[in-house]
Amino acid sequence: MIIIKWFIMAFSILVISYYLPGVTVSSFLSALWVALFLGIINIFIKPVLIFITLPINILTLGLFTFVINAILVLFASSVIKGFYVQDFLSALLFGIILSAINYILNSIFFRSR
Repeated sequence: MIIIKWFIMAFSILVISYYLPGVTVSSFLSALWVALFLGIINIFIKPVLIFITLPINILTLGLFTFVINAILVLFASSVIKGFYVQDFLSALLFGIILSAINYILNSIFFRSR
């Protein structure tokens, strides 16, 4: 089941990069690496960043989490070969769209029974 979610996220990354200017993914293999990398940093690094930025996150009613997502996407862009994000706005939009698409696809394919 984890592998299926991984492939769904990689496919989402490819689709988003096709339609969103400023985001480029060279191949499906690169998208798989991006999905794996984003999954790992969302598990280990994102909670720490959210805890550190908790006061500003409370002030912005949680909207600063989008900024954290964009920073993590830019970090992934600097680490993964074949994945390029042009600027912060592209990373912000990429993170928001990726979250929405993954939520929709996971709710369709992995409904609780």
